[in-house]
Amino acid sequence: MRQRKDSFETLGGLPISPIPCADDVSTQPEIPGDAPYTRGVHDTMYRGRLWTMRQYAGFSSADETNARFRTLLSRGQSGLSVAFDLPTQLGMDSDDPLSYGEVGRVGVAIDSIVDMRELFDGIQLDQVSTSMTINSPAIILLAMYIAVGDEQGVDSAMLRGTVQNDILKEYIARGTHVFPPEPSMRLITDLIEYCAENHPMWNTISISGYHIREAGATAVEELAFTLSNALAYVEAAQARGMDVDNFAPRLSFFFGCHNDFFEEVAKFRAARRLWHRLMEDRFQPKNPKSSMLRFHTQTAGVTLTAQQPLNNVARVAYQAMSAVLGGTQSLHTNSYDEAIGLPTDESVTIALRTQQILAEETGVADVVDPMAGSYHVEALTELIEKEAYALICEIDDMGGALAALRTGFQQRRIHESAWKQTVDVENQTRKVVGVNHARMEQANDFTCVKVHSDEPEIEGQTIDPTIAEQQHQKLAILRTQRDAEKATAALSNITIAAANDANLFPLILDAVKAYCSVGEIMNALKVEYGTWMAPSGF
Repeated sequence: MRQRKDSFETLGGLPISPIPCADDVSTQPEIPGDAPYTRGVHDTMYRGRLWTMRQYAGFSSADETNARFRTLLSRGQSGLSVAFDLPTQLGMDSDDPLSYGEVGRVGVAIDSIVDMRELFDGIQLDQVSTSMTINSPAIILLAMYIAVGDEQGVDSAMLRGTVQNDILKEYIARGTHVFPPEPSMRLITDLIEYCAENHPMWNTISISGYHIREAGATAVEELAFTLSNALAYVEAAQARGMDVDNFAPRLSFFFGCHNDFFEEVAKFRAARRLWHRLMEDRFQPKNPKSSMLRFHTQTAGVTLTAQQPLNNVARVAYQAMSAVLGGTQSLHTNSYDEAIGLPTDESVTIALRTQQILAEETGVADVVDPMAGSYHVEALTELIEKEAYALICEIDDMGGALAALRTGFQQRRIHESAWKQTVDVENQTRKVVGVNHARMEQANDFTCVKVHSDEPEIEGQTIDPTIAEQQHQKLAILRTQRDAEKATAALSNITIAAANDANLFPLILDAVKAYCSVGEIMNALKVEYGTWMAPSGF
């Protein structure tokens, strides 16, 4: 028999009422699709249109990733999501000495427009929605995508998708920043401004709580830090002279979904309500969509275990259902083998089928906000909103997200929460099946390979060891065959413009079309901006 506890709380440490009742809830019922959007941003939600099933993919070379994209599209995926390798994320070319050993490892290597062409070969860009998880060099990778669209003859107004372009969370939780905060914010607002005028269907930033949560933050901290960062971006765009209604409707958000089923549902509902409140109070937009929080969700990679990896299929399914019941607009489901290596074609397909079963077989898509009226969920929604708002106000008192991260405030809070979670697992206050609970009896229980006679051996995706050399050769050919004077002039123009107020996007687009590489364009910016290391928070 399960031992009775004297008190209960969520994984994030929020108290749970012994027997939830009406007294736990103070807010009045709302109508789905109406402000403040607690119950969803659309009145019919998934009855009218299912969430976008967007699987994150990218490894090795552009042509191999293109093959994975084609497979996913043929099996019913409705949107593409690009994972870039670490050198690309840091704005380095594959032949940079610092790229050694990392080319094509955790994503696809993109060095120039040549690679971007191969990545989307045979995929018409006005027929898909593409998300690109890229931050420091986001303006460069989006320029490459737009250039490929131009080559395809695509109407620029028809390009749909999202570029993450969220540098503040890189300083706070992830670390792939390059430039100091101020010039980084300039690049972000340049991108937002350019797309507002030229690519009206493109989501110019995806303010991400996912990586904050993966680093160890609680649900409340994930929400507070994400929305605080979003406020900083809105303020930066306004300081540029942009009207809030010209860009805010294209802001999007990205959250993780973890194991506490009800806490996660409540977090998503609280996020919509709190963002509406913040936007209305601080910026008074005229367009209702400017205060409407739309978001993508990814199931929690940090919860996946190498021990008994097939258990991850169940974890992902529950997390996915939580995201759907919370009203997500798009969803990525992790593959069960990601704690071992890059996912295989088989495991990615299972992850996609998990979403399709959820959409077509469970009935959850037939009900708008089915958790509404649950005393427990409604009380948690109120509590998360209250706690997150208090934390946002604390950051405001420091001067905002940018000022706070310079002191290491957010980093310190995340480290403290991560440490508590680790201690809880080690002392078994928090149980993880296969890790500290329901373990196999074999001595090799903690290995990533076969751990039980009845359990299948798991093999992750393998990476072509020659990928780095292939990328080196492509870069060498590119630099030999391009118009050297045109490329040099394009890079020089970027360095000059970085010192003034001109929007850099058109110049970067020119450089991309002149066959300048990602690393060359980043180096042209470094001449003016330099590099920067964020405080660790310790």
